[in-house]
Amino acid sequence: MGRRFNVIIFLSAIAIAAMLQSSSAQTVHVVGDALGWLMPPGGAAAYTTWAANKTFRVGDILVFNFATGSHDVAKVSRADYNACSSRNPILVLSNGPANVTLNETGDHYFFCNFPGHCNQGQKLAINVTAAASSPAPQPATPPPAPSPQPSTPSPAPAPQAGSPSPTPAPARSPVTYTVGDTLGWTVPTGGASVYETWAKNKTFFAGDILVFNYVTGAHDVAEVTRQAYQSCNGSNPLSNFTTGPTRITLRNSGEHFYICAFPGHCSAGQKLAINVTGSSTATPPSSSPSPTPSPSATPPSSSPDTLPPFPSSPSPSGEATPPPPAGNSATTLGVAGFATTFLALLVAFFM
Repeated sequence: MGRRFNVIIFLSAIAIAAMLQSSSAQTVHVVGDALGWLMPPGGAAAYTTWAANKTFRVGDILVFNFATGSHDVAKVSRADYNACSSRNPILVLSNGPANVTLNETGDHYFFCNFPGHCNQGQKLAINVTAAASSPAPQPATPPPAPSPQPSTPSPAPAPQAGSPSPTPAPARSPVTYTVGDTLGWTVPTGGASVYETWAKNKTFFAGDILVFNYVTGAHDVAEVTRQAYQSCNGSNPLSNFTTGPTRITLRNSGEHFYICAFPGHCSAGQKLAINVTGSSTATPPSSSPSPTPSPSATPPSSSPDTLPPFPSSPSPSGEATPPPPAGNSATTLGVAGFATTFLALLVAFFM
């Protein structure tokens, strides 16, 4: 009975390892992330930057998010890619979002087939490597239990008089943030939540720099009051910048509000609210235990006038996510088939 139980444990370990391996075999890459598939405000560098730090393997899936009728995806040769020529496309997908499974190694080239879009930077070149191979799972063998050894307590070190206090951590150097990263400063397809999401996990200190990347004449940057931010009123800005890219040094702590003053842009989501911390010096750990807070302490009252979440607090869930790629169903069926075969083997073993 014990041997049969060991066999069952061994088979279960192999089945679980195989299912985990099959479920993680492919990676889904959303092209441009929040930017989507469109004419990028920063030119072709936007998609080059997006792909630079990613590894693409055979079996991975590219998801191109675009509005049907406004863009498409054409897979082309290297020569046609360089010339933005759509005379002989290898593949054209016109319904968005479009999923492309990378089924071979080497260079792959994509652009939008609509007139002028490729020349404006709506193009992507990637290199695909072979799929990573995983070694077959091996049964785990428990290590032999060590023989007990007599332990001799070591004396605790005596406290030294006049030991130096911890040295305060050095001040943090100013950080340069590119607003929206590869998206730049534009009217986002996902609404105001795009810039809220970008800012929510960042901590801004006085001395940091914001860089707004946009095309001069298409957008601007207006720093406004809280009230003007909420009403998207750019008629009386605290400051206004009209030449892109714009660099703004955060000199004062507190809340800062930015919008695009072009008609309709702020209402469509081109707005950013951040909170700036006054000091960037890290607090050293205390050498004595912290005092217990008094039960009579009253928490600070909250203002009834609330804003979209700042970087110091998480934004609410509900952001739009890309549809599941078509290739996932094959992986799911493979896992289900393996599980069914495994159960059949167990039944046959006990009969």
